[in-house]
Amino acid sequence: MAENNDTDTGDGTDARSDADNSNDSRSDNSSGCEAASPPTSRRALLLAAGSAGAAAVLSAACAAPAGTRGTAGMPSTSASPTRPPSTTPSETARAAAAPACVLAVGAGAGPYYLDLDLVRSDITQGRDGVPLRLDLTVVRVPDGCRPLAAAGVEVWHADADGDYSTGKNTFLRGTQITDRTGHCVFHTIVPGWYAGLAPHIHFKIRPDTHTETTSQFFFPEDLLTRIYTRPPYAHRTAPEHPNQRDSRYRAAGETMTLNPTPDGNGYRATYTIGIT
Repeated sequence: MAENNDTDTGDGTDARSDADNSNDSRSDNSSGCEAASPPTSRRALLLAAGSAGAAAVLSAACAAPAGTRGTAGMPSTSASPTRPPSTTPSETARAAAAPACVLAVGAGAGPYYLDLDLVRSDITQGRDGVPLRLDLTVVRVPDGCRPLAAAGVEVWHADADGDYSTGKNTFLRGTQITDRTGHCVFHTIVPGWYAGLAPHIHFKIRPDTHTETTSQFFFPEDLLTRIYTRPPYAHRTAPEHPNQRDSRYRAAGETMTLNPTPDGNGYRATYTIGIT
């Protein structure tokens, strides 16, 4: 089935209408692990997490990588990358930020959410773009930011052209199950822009089969403007200020903006998601 198409107007604003503020009516919660997984059912893994053998399954599937973890609701720095792109002073300043444990700011799932059981770490599925490694840790804020094991983490976002996968296409979508430290990893790309919205990555956290937390990550605007001068983004005219035109970013960007650091030919972002 064909993906959603944008009509570029030349100033970085797409003619496609936006319903991304719509709310998902379901009530569930989940998270993921680093090891690349076969296309196992997300629901089966969440059910298995409640059994006596869950610890062994998750331990084998979700080995926690080296690197530092951030405080809830905020990114942190990661391990030193290899062959890094140059780091700007603004990136250095962002890396020093580490506020107290806070809740993630909730947001609607948007119109492009698909309830798929795609348990996998690498979600690129052949889409071109600047590589992004997303290291996530899920914690319970009311429990003193206790790491949450066996939670489902689901992410989805647009490709470099601002298009989402639909129908039989499943690129840039996937689920992971957190390990015993509450950690999981996704390998993806930096998303493109569309419909006058700040570029973002949607996510859902499901700690069990009955509850969920839905929100989205944003990106530093200075980083986006540099990335969008590179292929495959550069064939469109990028907006001069991709974030500030979006009221959702202005409302939640301080808490929900990632802090990507150079990592090889791409970037790596580490974020701790606080839920109730």
